[in-house]
Amino acid sequence: MICRKFDSDSIEKAVRELKNGQVLVLPTDTVYGFSAIVDLKGKTSFYAQNKIMVIKGRGKEKPFIQLLGCPEDIKKYTDREIPDQLLKLWPGPLTVIVPVKAENPLLEEMETVAFRCPGDEWLRQIITEIGAPVYSTSVNRSGQPVLSSPAAIEKEFGSEVSLIVDDGDKINSVPSTIVMLEDKGIKLIRSGALDVSSIISSF
Repeated sequence: MICRKFDSDSIEKAVRELKNGQVLVLPTDTVYGFSAIVDLKGKTSFYAQNKIMVIKGRGKEKPFIQLLGCPEDIKKYTDREIPDQLLKLWPGPLTVIVPVKAENPLLEEMETVAFRCPGDEWLRQIITEIGAPVYSTSVNRSGQPVLSSPAAIEKEFGSEVSLIVDDGDKINSVPSTIVMLEDKGIKLIRSGALDVSSIISSF
């Protein structure tokens, strides 16, 4: 199934499919991403991350980014203080890897998680309505180029996802910048849409 982002019922369709544990292709403020609901303790157990890994042909050694509905939501998952210089860049194309606190809502136990609050208000509304983070990872087979057009995505993955939301071609779109919070500062993991070199050098 495919719909346009600005269809009146696009949010409703995306929320319904995500709540059913399906894998979707959703546009973000950077590139198109495979998306699925993140399991929370006592709420969902779809293990949708495994479904995405099968589609991409990718192993568990590379966990997916988890998208948040608002910047303050990150406090549910980590005790690490997020520097104001980074937090003020949210919503936006910045991913922050943080250690996960012992008591957190995530069903899967992980030492660290990469979180991002996307700049797209449409996408944040979906995440907020779901009440859980949403996985996001580039739309491609592992090791293959990232697909940037709905037509190419539908041709390659139309039979493997339940919904593709069309937001036009995203040719030359740049993925998010990824940083990791460490005890002694901030480490750049991937250069991307935001230049954070001055922030990193200040720590």
